[in-house]
Parts: sequence; C-alpha cells; structure tokens
Amino acid sequence: MKYMALIYASDEATPKYDTPEGQQMFQDYMAVTARFQEDGVMVSGDALEGVEMATTVRIRNGKTETMDGPFTETKEQLGGYYIFDVESLDEALRYAAMIPTSKYGTIEVRPLKVFD
Repeated sequence: MKYMALIYASDEATPKYDTPEGQQMFQDYMAVTARFQEDGVMVSGDALEGVEMATTVRIRNGKTETMDGPFTETKEQLGGYYIFDVESLDEALRYAAMIPTSKYGTIEVRPLKVFD
C-alpha cells in the first residue's frame, strides 16, 4: 500500500539553511532519504519552494482566478513530502517518524486512494 507523508512546519520553527542547525537538518534529510531508498520503501519525495512562490488556481462561475500565495493562511506550511510503498499504516508511521521535521513540525500520513 502507498502512503504519503506530508511535511509541515512553521517558518519560525524551521532551522535556517545557512545556520549550523540548518546544515545539520539538511544532512539528516540526506541520511533519512538514503535509508528510505535502501529499505526499498521510497516511491518519491521532494521539498517544495516556500509559500511565497505558490500560486493558487480556482474556477468560479466559469472564470479562472489565480492569486499569489497559498490557499489558506496557516502557521504551519507544507514544505515537502515522501511517498512510501509499505505493508501497513504502522510501517508508514514508523518511517514518517524518521523524517527530521517531525522534531519541530508535523508529519501527516495518508494512504493514497486507489481507483479501480
């Protein structure tokens, strides 16, 4: 079964890349990604650019509307994801707990819907 681990954190809680903490977090992500690949559970995963790069699209009354930024204003923002191919939710949760952001943010785990 495939599960997506959505990685959320606030800007305030996220270590900045140019700090020792940010560099350590980057190394931790490289290590955990290698682990997921070695264990054969990683289908895909990527980091996202910041919300300042987002564009939201909606269609209302037949008209396409776009606006800069995310759809909702929230303290925690989606920063990336992993997709795991594992046997159970428990296994997906075990891998999600290894994601470095789980120490200061939130990891949401959801099964991917299968359409027959």
